[in-house]
Amino acid sequence: MMNGRWCKIHNFNSSCLAASIFGKIDKIRVNDGGIMMENTNDLWRIRLEKLDLFRQAGLEPYADRYIRSHKAQEILDDFQNLENQKVSIAGRIMSKRDQGKVIFVHIQDLSGRIQIYMRKDDLGETMFDLISKFDVGDIVGVEGEVFRTKRGEISIHARDVKLLSKAMRPLPEKFHGLTNVETRYRQRYLDLVMNPDVRQVFVTRSKVIRCMREYLEAKEFLEVETPTLHSIPGGAAARPFITHHNTLDIDLYLRIALELPLKRLIVGGFEKVFEIGRTFRNEGISIKHNPEFTMMELYQAYANFEDIMELTEEMISYIVKKVHGTTMITYQGQAIEFKTPWRRLPMLEGILEYSGVDFRTIETDEEARQIAKEKGILVDEGTSRGKIINEFFEAFVEPNLIQPTFITGHPVEISPLAKRNAEHPEYTDRFEAFIFGRELANAFSELNDPIDQRQRFEAQAAERAKGDDEAHILDEDFVQALEYGLPPTGGLGIGIDRLVMLLTDSASIRDVILFPTMRPREENAQDDDSEE
Repeated sequence: MMNGRWCKIHNFNSSCLAASIFGKIDKIRVNDGGIMMENTNDLWRIRLEKLDLFRQAGLEPYADRYIRSHKAQEILDDFQNLENQKVSIAGRIMSKRDQGKVIFVHIQDLSGRIQIYMRKDDLGETMFDLISKFDVGDIVGVEGEVFRTKRGEISIHARDVKLLSKAMRPLPEKFHGLTNVETRYRQRYLDLVMNPDVRQVFVTRSKVIRCMREYLEAKEFLEVETPTLHSIPGGAAARPFITHHNTLDIDLYLRIALELPLKRLIVGGFEKVFEIGRTFRNEGISIKHNPEFTMMELYQAYANFEDIMELTEEMISYIVKKVHGTTMITYQGQAIEFKTPWRRLPMLEGILEYSGVDFRTIETDEEARQIAKEKGILVDEGTSRGKIINEFFEAFVEPNLIQPTFITGHPVEISPLAKRNAEHPEYTDRFEAFIFGRELANAFSELNDPIDQRQRFEAQAAERAKGDDEAHILDEDFVQALEYGLPPTGGLGIGIDRLVMLLTDSASIRDVILFPTMRPREENAQDDDSEE
């Protein structure tokens, strides 16, 4: 039924979006009974008429600027000093009560909401009549005195009101808000307007990054920028995005890691560098993965993975305390303590603890494949012992690492850029930091032997030839850089998004990325952006 105020459907897809674009539908509301769509062709026409009315009255509905003296929360917090003082504030109308000669509205800015009291006798009949035609969603500027109403609510008694931006579409229905997950991600701007907790997540995200920079700069690390377009993807085992440069007529790759250019800078004489930047991997989408995400990588000359381990736990603990005021947080109902030192757990010991398998007694690939079969872990014929160790770790150990834990002793086969352990050369001087069963950081003593590095790249190339499209490509320029001499170096990579998830109690990575990657809606296509 489209001739009434609402129509109800149960299978909503992109055709509804198309209808909205062509003016048939303006508002969509989700409730337990299905999806309700408001036929608001008339609403659009009414708001167009209001635009004309405002302009005819000399009220420009799209202002150039507005000078504010305060934000909403500042007024609420400092009422004792601001009572009866004149202030100017600006924000979006979130509610409106018209009582004839008096109008109450709540306006919202980034800091919060405050009530505005508007009276016809104060504003004049002409202006008051125009204000009465303002809609929820309009952005306004208000000047007036701070006071407390008879009901005790801190408010502003308006003496002057300006329309700063006329909203042509209505906000989501106030009692249900914006709760549909897919709509929230696709229309993040509405999510931010309607859900104050979401805004706070991204304020916290900014603070986390600021605190990280603050810590590293205090340690004399230099922030640098390296290319996003690489001629060879490197620094991680991941599938890259491929693009093409027309002028050079070459394929280029969006970076899958920041690592190799940063290590070239250490070769060049910088001793402490870091970069915070977007990284891209052409892989799956889940609550833990988004195709583009934010990484911080740092490299320190004359340091090893143990030095970096101490730096990592100190930096994360510092950030947590700066953001929360304590090193103890609650994530998804689980108390997590970031106080240093964190637990150190060798990978083989962890596997023995949680699976009962002792890989120190398993020496051959054949033995490893047999024990994997017995434990129900599927591996391909020819899979090496080192890779099977990692499969055991991911299956049996990783889910149990709730408190901050450093895992060490990774096999060489899964660590092509890490230095070998001097006593056990089949393993590397590497660690991964796990919290709540998820990898947060990866670090190692950097491999600075150019001959060993070339051999490992060649081994990776062989894996790639067998069909492993995540294996490293031989990077001749990087090997050449190592041949000029890379000092002993420790490196670290931290997933910013996962750190923010922890510190904002967010269940999905999409909740901490302003505009997560989504499948475009197409004509006659169902919404199937569910997290895999």
